[in-house]
Amino acid sequence: MEHKRLKLYAYLDARDHQRTYLAIMRLFTSTLLADLSAGEVAGALAGAEREGRVEQGESRIENVITRLKQLVEWGNLVQGRREVVAASIAEFQHGSVRYQVSKLAVRVQRDVDELLRAPEGAREVARELLPAIERGLSELGGSLSVALLNEGERTRELLAERVTTLFLQHAELAATVRDFYAYLGQVVTRNHLAPDEIAGFRNLLVEYIQRVVEDVLKYTPAIAETLAALTRARPELLRLLGTELAGDVERARGRSEHDWQDLTDWFVDRPGRPSQVTALREATARAIGSLLASVKRATSGGGLLPGRRAELLKLAKWFDSGTREEAHELYAAAFGLYSARHLSPAPDHDSDNERTAWRDGPVHDVTVSVRSRGDRGARGRTSRILDDPMTEQSLLAEAREADERRAAHVTELTRAAKDLHGTTLSHGALEVLCELLTLAMAQRDTPQDSGEASDPVRGLKVTVSHGTTTKIQSAAGTLTLHDATLALSE
Repeated sequence: MEHKRLKLYAYLDARDHQRTYLAIMRLFTSTLLADLSAGEVAGALAGAEREGRVEQGESRIENVITRLKQLVEWGNLVQGRREVVAASIAEFQHGSVRYQVSKLAVRVQRDVDELLRAPEGAREVARELLPAIERGLSELGGSLSVALLNEGERTRELLAERVTTLFLQHAELAATVRDFYAYLGQVVTRNHLAPDEIAGFRNLLVEYIQRVVEDVLKYTPAIAETLAALTRARPELLRLLGTELAGDVERARGRSEHDWQDLTDWFVDRPGRPSQVTALREATARAIGSLLASVKRATSGGGLLPGRRAELLKLAKWFDSGTREEAHELYAAAFGLYSARHLSPAPDHDSDNERTAWRDGPVHDVTVSVRSRGDRGARGRTSRILDDPMTEQSLLAEAREADERRAAHVTELTRAAKDLHGTTLSHGALEVLCELLTLAMAQRDTPQDSGEASDPVRGLKVTVSHGTTTKIQSAAGTLTLHDATLALSE
């Protein structure tokens, strides 16, 4: 069920024809009970095509039918049939198949349009709703008492009106608070702030946020007290707000125990679960700390160099306002990247290839130093080397012991040089012999060639030449060399 619902967003990130899908969904959600055929959708897209809002050829009936079927597969549209009067079989086929928009797809498109209309700046907090929420809760208690005494149609409607108004006010307040602090967190944690931005956010924190927090803390105790008083009467309140609709119905806010618990948790702390009021107060403290840190970085002598944020924003604006051809020219001029010239067979690609546009390819993570200063050099000073005499002496002692052990093994090999076949070598002596033997073997191109290697310190030389089988006994086993004669000398 979750995967099926998430597919409703697929048309927003479609690889091809994204603008066409968006135009079709806007057409279906622009009116109530939309019931359109492929021909009617094609007629509406023809105007959008002339205005340049969709690509050329997208209003052709065969393309429209393909797009509508894809939206039906994603779950955004529902397909049905209706009797029509047609002059031909093709007209009957196109006119009898009707399309309607699904309920959840309407909600998705509504959120998309609202997102596209939203400005990039901070959202004003609807703090004037706090006294309205307090007043609405107080009036709700009186309306509930009247409704319990006289369960008439009028008293039920008045009670439902107050509950719906209360939850709409709280939903708007919570949304504005959440959006405002999301914007605040996005900005104050940036690595580089311009002096005018720092001044603006200082006034914002000192003045505006102070008023928001003061209002929230002012009305929260009274709201929490009223909610606690309504807790005991909540079952009767939900009974009076029952619905006349049968089946699986999505009720308005305030008609379930879960809705009232969410409203209470926004204002009242619970053990192990702080309220949103507490979170708002803590977020304000963190925002002030982040701003002070930004001011310190900007005013200190060792701060960051002026960043390139303004230049990148200006470049992004050029990309947004330019045509497709101008965008390619800007990209080549700004980043020095041009279209590929394949002068040899194309190699195997792990992800993208020459047919993948740069905007659809993998995203490369840009480091902070490159993004802010355009500098790829390493930053920071080299760590100091600490003087540790005890560790130094320990390492020197270990090196001396290793040198003494190797000298003993080389001496053992020198003594066994005259009778290598009848001597049993120790494990350490065999390791030294194998090390020199490997170097000597590496000098031979064919089995008939000879090779030699020597210890550069003690002068022990190993010579390997073509001959009979050689066997060397050791404490770890027998080393057998086929078609090779081994000789040791100083």
